[in-house]
Amino acid sequence: MKTYEEALIECALTDERIIVMTAENRVAIRKLPPILGERFIDVGIAEQTMIGIAAGLALRGRIPIVHALAAFLTMRAFEFIRDDVGIAHLPVKLVGGVPGFLSDGNGPTHQAIEDIALMRGIPNMQIFAPADMNDLTASLPQIVASQEPCYIRYPAAAPTNIERTRLGIGNGEPIATGSDVEILTYGVLVREAILAREILAKEGVSVGIMDVRWLRPFDSETVLEAVHAAALTVTLEDHFLSGGLFSILSEELVKREEMATVLPIALEERWFKPALLPDVLEYEGFTGKQIAKKIKERLLGQPITIPKASTIRGLKTTSV
Repeated sequence: MKTYEEALIECALTDERIIVMTAENRVAIRKLPPILGERFIDVGIAEQTMIGIAAGLALRGRIPIVHALAAFLTMRAFEFIRDDVGIAHLPVKLVGGVPGFLSDGNGPTHQAIEDIALMRGIPNMQIFAPADMNDLTASLPQIVASQEPCYIRYPAAAPTNIERTRLGIGNGEPIATGSDVEILTYGVLVREAILAREILAKEGVSVGIMDVRWLRPFDSETVLEAVHAAALTVTLEDHFLSGGLFSILSEELVKREEMATVLPIALEERWFKPALLPDVLEYEGFTGKQIAKKIKERLLGQPITIPKASTIRGLKTTSV
């Protein structure tokens, strides 16, 4: 598996316009400074300054790829992203580290669970939330080549073992088809959706899964085709209910004057309890078992029989 760092080095050595920047967040790009020299810039803990510099570089024909913790990048520097990058329509690429539940041990100040809603408020901003590093590294050249600004939710390192057949900006990835339920999700929760499907299959429930992954541009045709093929649609996300995938789907349905039965599973009016990632998922009700239980109860109004945890942890798709 190619790392993000390796993919970024390949892009940078191929295109001298690329400038890699960070706000003292080098975890994923430690090897780059000696390779890129002056094309690597660490501004320190100054996200607003980083965005301002990136915008200036973009105006001069460079392609800045900036890195910071997702919460600080999208909130502390929001006005600068809006004014300097968004209004000027510059191809700055924003890489947000530890988004959503991946900021597991951190409190509310460090939890980026409104980041998609914020970035959606900026015209022309692309939003990419890959499930694993394979998807990110495969998509990186196209993202860099795009003339649009782009916000990337940096993914978990563990692979999902999904065979990607629809690479390309704006394409969702159908993982499985089903007639009873369609789960729409992205990022770290793709793994839990796969596990929920395995559990529900043993209960006789047919479940489809789509890794939406591009929140903008949104693959509305593919998504809505899957939605209308199932009796129940589930939007699953480590984000506030407002402004994320549930909102996007609702807007698409209203625009088309179409209807669907939707069960949203998201964070409603609360930040999550800090802990190790498996414990966060368990406490907040986002494990595959808990997702399956919510779906089954919504479908039939009855509790689901949960398999023993030991029979689930052996699945390759459950690693987080």
